[in-house]
Amino acid sequence: MLAATSEDERLRGPDPAAAGTETPTGTDPVAGAGAEPDVHTMTRITLRPIASPMPLGFFTVAISSVVTSSLQLGLIDSANRQAVALTVFSAFVLQLLVSILAFGARDVIAATLMGGFAGAWLANGLVTSADAHGGAQVLGVLNLVFTVFAALMASVARPKKVLWLLLLIAVPRYFVAGVHGLSGVAWLGHVAGALGMLLGAVAMYAAYALMLEELRGREALWIGRSGHVRDAMHGRLADQLSRLEQQAGVRRTL
Repeated sequence: MLAATSEDERLRGPDPAAAGTETPTGTDPVAGAGAEPDVHTMTRITLRPIASPMPLGFFTVAISSVVTSSLQLGLIDSANRQAVALTVFSAFVLQLLVSILAFGARDVIAATLMGGFAGAWLANGLVTSADAHGGAQVLGVLNLVFTVFAALMASVARPKKVLWLLLLIAVPRYFVAGVHGLSGVAWLGHVAGALGMLLGAVAMYAAYALMLEELRGREALWIGRSGHVRDAMHGRLADQLSRLEQQAGVRRTL
């Protein structure tokens, strides 16, 4: 029996503990043998809940749209264009903040839309306040390009019905404003102003509805979520975290 035991030990090789050697600290013997470490048990992803920035974003769209539309409708004298431009500049700051917070909340549609509005307000405010030469034509081209941007955003925002409705009004509003800037036809400015007032009303409603929802913890006014957007609001935590490893900020590349 002793001889057999010695033969078995010889075939297995020397015992590191018996030889006075130790396994290096922090070394996984299993991983050292060529096995892949379990990255799922080693990885922690921290999510930080925030208050929704969208009511602020929609309120900013509403207020700025009403101010600029009042100028187009003649409710504010054209001599006060620079005052209107300075007022619109604050919309750029607020909507840029909303866009940054929306990116942090992993809502790329809301973040992109609010960032686009912020850039449009900044350009409008700077050109108007400086009374730049050819500013009306340049802003006309900007508004036409923004029309395309709004249409593309509307094509992916349909599950968010109230946002989709706002974009459906924004498309003709910015299109007419763009044509007015390039042609200078007075009645087109009035049409753009009227559509801007309607846009402001829908944005005000959306802001109020979302704010009530945040305060009450449930949908108080019609918002019209559907599909994956509704699931995100009413689903389980596990549904919120599905495919998290493929999302921006977690995966290696955008």
